[in-house]
Amino acid sequence: MKKIKKFAPAFIAALAFSMASTAQADTKVTYKSAKVGSSYYQMGVELAQAMKAGSNGQIIVTVEESQGSVQNVIESASRTGNYVFTTPPSLVKSAMADKGPFEKKPSPKYQDIRALFPIPSLTMHFVTRGDAGIKTFADLEGKNVLIGKGTFSAREGAKYMKMFGLEGKVNLANVELNNAVAALKNKQIDAFVTAGSFPAPNVIEAAASMPVVILSMTDTQVQQTGAAKVVIQANTYAGQTTDIITTSLPVIAYTTTQMDDKTAYALTKTFWEERNKLAATAAWWGGVTPAMLANIPGKIHPGALRFYKEMNIPVSAANQ
Repeated sequence: MKKIKKFAPAFIAALAFSMASTAQADTKVTYKSAKVGSSYYQMGVELAQAMKAGSNGQIIVTVEESQGSVQNVIESASRTGNYVFTTPPSLVKSAMADKGPFEKKPSPKYQDIRALFPIPSLTMHFVTRGDAGIKTFADLEGKNVLIGKGTFSAREGAKYMKMFGLEGKVNLANVELNNAVAALKNKQIDAFVTAGSFPAPNVIEAAASMPVVILSMTDTQVQQTGAAKVVIQANTYAGQTTDIITTSLPVIAYTTTQMDDKTAYALTKTFWEERNKLAATAAWWGGVTPAMLANIPGKIHPGALRFYKEMNIPVSAANQ
């Protein structure tokens, strides 16, 4: 009886510690990313690994494939718990106003969307077959161009074609983007449009397997789009001997008010603490800086705000 009394406190303490450790290790997050094979899906995998390493296994992120940024936002209205998704801020703004692609799928739940941190921006790539004789956007007239299906690149690709005077003059193949490289190699298409942070895996694959030309925009064309100008430096892709001028749009990792402050804080803190390690293994993370928080027009999650305030990282009044 004495032994039981003697060791009971120690046993209880050990049990409590074990239970606490289990609870800490049980922070599970669903990360809705992009199509398998895309740069953003790969980023999701890298981010999941960084979260696990940076939290000593206490944060476990499961990456889910997505059909595109619109789907990610729409699902935010019905998902519960620790749901994180990626999308350009402009789509969140449209969702909150029940406009654009959300006009037919409005939801008051869109008002609960909150930002966490920026991720590498979406960079437009117009990849053409080297033997198709396409050197400028004007040369796309009469050609077969795959722009994807239900994706950001599909919407932007179609919009850019219209802006550049090619509406109705290009045969747009609105099919799955993951078939683009094979279709280009088999000469089923002359070009494809993809949006992803560079170097983009599908563009790397295309350039490594055959001669390709990645179209460069003029300053006038960049201004027409209203997006930020980006330079893809020479030799980023195989056979690319000159700089490519294109556009880029910000992308943010969002969650909703369903996520508690503690989890949002831990995710945000771990992300920024691991950013340098991410950049050391994948170049696209190197361009992510706290200054990119300026691209967030709406509210940042209170848990993430706590971290930014602790680090004296400025955020706008609209973010709070």
